[in-house]
Amino acid sequence: MGLFMIASPTALARLKEGNQRFADDLPSPATIRNSFRRSELVAGQQPFAIILGCSDSRVPAEIVFDQGLGDLFVIRVAGNIVAPSQIGSVEYAAEVTGARLVVVLGHSGCGAIEATIDQLQRPESNRSPNLSSIVDRIRPSVETLLETGVAHDRETLIRHAVRANIRASVDHLRHGSRVLERLIDGDNLVVVGAEYSLETGIVNFF
Repeated sequence: MGLFMIASPTALARLKEGNQRFADDLPSPATIRNSFRRSELVAGQQPFAIILGCSDSRVPAEIVFDQGLGDLFVIRVAGNIVAPSQIGSVEYAAEVTGARLVVVLGHSGCGAIEATIDQLQRPESNRSPNLSSIVDRIRPSVETLLETGVAHDRETLIRHAVRANIRASVDHLRHGSRVLERLIDGDNLVVVGAEYSLETGIVNFF
């Protein structure tokens, strides 16, 4: 299978259109006809976008964007954080599959964000070190907000922290990898942030 790159604006438009179908409860019939597509993909994959999203069971990227087998390269981790393994996965997808759009997909009411806020406001000494490794990556985004007026309104604090954390992950991908920096500067790779609303089903890109 030869490498065929879909430009980032086209990929972004496809995601937006798919998300609108999902929100309208009008999925494309093509996304559920998998038998032929499965056979077609045995030779290789050419996803048109890379999604680094949260592991939350309510935010499966393929469904949220109404896409089928082989359309998206999805990496999921609690809190859509960026650690070395996630960076490596994005590097692999961008270099090997040719996808030229990376989306960091967070969502409203993120439990990892709430856990981080709770840890900062009411520290738990017996917290799992594995969970702490996630919280510690979200912590800088939340700590800054705790010094502002939103700190006194938990709902507002969570909403702002979700977006701050998405932006931090986007920034980390853009500036934390020589491979991705090279692809951004010389090969039209685009990294954007997005937030999925649990209430409406709509993804807002920013």
